[in-house]
Amino acid sequence: MSAPAYFVSGIGTEVGKTVSSALLVRHFQADYWKPIQSGDLDYSDTDKVTTWAELDPERVHPERFRFKTPASPHYAAALEGQQIQVSDFRLPVTDQPLIVEGAGGLLVPLNDQQTILDLIAYLHIPVFLVSRHYLGSINHTLMSIAMLRARSIPIAGLIYSGVDDKDTVDIIQRQTGLAPFWEIGELPSLEPTVFAARLSEL
Repeated sequence: MSAPAYFVSGIGTEVGKTVSSALLVRHFQADYWKPIQSGDLDYSDTDKVTTWAELDPERVHPERFRFKTPASPHYAAALEGQQIQVSDFRLPVTDQPLIVEGAGGLLVPLNDQQTILDLIAYLHIPVFLVSRHYLGSINHTLMSIAMLRARSIPIAGLIYSGVDDKDTVDIIQRQTGLAPFWEIGELPSLEPTVFAARLSEL
């Protein structure tokens, strides 16, 4: 039986996908792959997870696409005269568990027809969905769960970041049946020792 692979997506951008990915890498003792990086090439999400998870560089797989502009992948690609298709991607070959981190939310465009959701379906792996507590996050979380279920994509777990909000967690669980996989809260810093300590608390 091959090692499991999981896709980390969010209910939007800047909700804690990279922090969650680093914790999941530690938890599963997994390899890491970011298929598309748009912007922040000097200190990319791959660099962050490698540092935060204290990951051996041999366990880190190179991005398929790297773009200079911090924008939706379809637009960042167009600026550099490229086009993305889901058929461009193949899961890295590894004997270890694998964490795959997406870009933004489920409907972030890859091209004029395809989105991150299409990429997840193409890769055929379960999803860890990252939610962050903010006004409107209940709606965004419920819509994201509904879209994954409509495509019959398994949800491996629901991860909450940000300050605690029991009422939000409770209503989402009542409506979807999904209990939190983790509630990671806010990290006091982004030092690797903080990640190790938080993981021991989860």
